[in-house]
Parts: sequence; structure tokens; C-alpha cells
Amino acid sequence: MKGSRPEQGELTANNDLTKTDETRAVVDGMVDALNDHMIDGIGAFFHESFRWMGNAGCGTKPDLKSFQDHWQKPFQAAFSDKVCIDEARLTEGEWMAAFGRQEATHSGEFMGIAPTGKRVEIRYMDFWKVVDGKIVDNWVMVDFPSVMRQLGVDPFGGQGWDTRYDT
Repeated sequence: MKGSRPEQGELTANNDLTKTDETRAVVDGMVDALNDHMIDGIGAFFHESFRWMGNAGCGTKPDLKSFQDHWQKPFQAAFSDKVCIDEARLTEGEWMAAFGRQEATHSGEFMGIAPTGKRVEIRYMDFWKVVDGKIVDNWVMVDFPSVMRQLGVDPFGGQGWDTRYDT
């Protein structure tokens, strides 16, 4: 790359490293609440200005009510008996990241796919920012194409790079 370099890590530039334990505790509690399928009361973990920012297919949610009504409730309706398992977590100051899987039963419509009753694995990555003991931002990547494939639908129409370039 020629010329000046882009600024890196802008969002973590003023990260308060003394908040590591608090951040971990907030996210631990929130994940437990999600595993308990809590909707009412989940606001205890989220700041009033909470934003949820997902990848294509998931969308963004500008506040807690939108997250509940347009993610949490429809997701629970599509996937019952759901459990979230963070396989790895990193926490530093006001930031925490995790990747893992949710294991669930496809019991409601998902991406136009009628319920199949199949047990699926839903891979994800999350980045949370915690301020004053509440989650203010959550960046999310959910592997919906993999879920669709598990349900018998190829969202890439045979053109996925994994079918062309994997060894």
C-alpha cells in the first residue's frame, strides 16, 4: 500500500482496561439469560442506546425493542430448544469477543424455509462493548448460509467458493 495508512483500532483507542472483569460479568449474565430464552427482563444487560449490528441476512437493530421484536423473538420462533455455546472468548477492558455455535431445532419458518424439525448448528461471532455495566453495541456475524445448507437449501446456487476452491 502506497501513501498514508488508515487508522487502525479507532473504536478501542480509549478502552478502559480496568473494566475487564465487569465486562466479562455482564456478557456472562446476558448469555445465561439468552440460554434461558429470556425476553422480558433482558433489558437489564443492555444500555438504553443499545445497537445490534448484524451481517447481511440478519440486519441491524437500532435499539433493544427492535432487537427483541425483529431478532430475538423471530429467532426463537424459528429455532427452539436453542442453546448458545461460546467456544472462545477474549475480554479486554470494555470489549469482549466470542465465537461459537448455537444448537437448535428448526421448528419455525426461517429464510422462507418451512420447519423441518432438523437439529442445526448455527455458527456466530460476537463483539460487545460494555459501558457503565451495560452492553451498548453488539457486532454480530451469523453463518446463515451454513444453516440454510443444513436445511437443504444452497443459497449460493452451487457457486460458493467452498465448492470451487476447497481442497
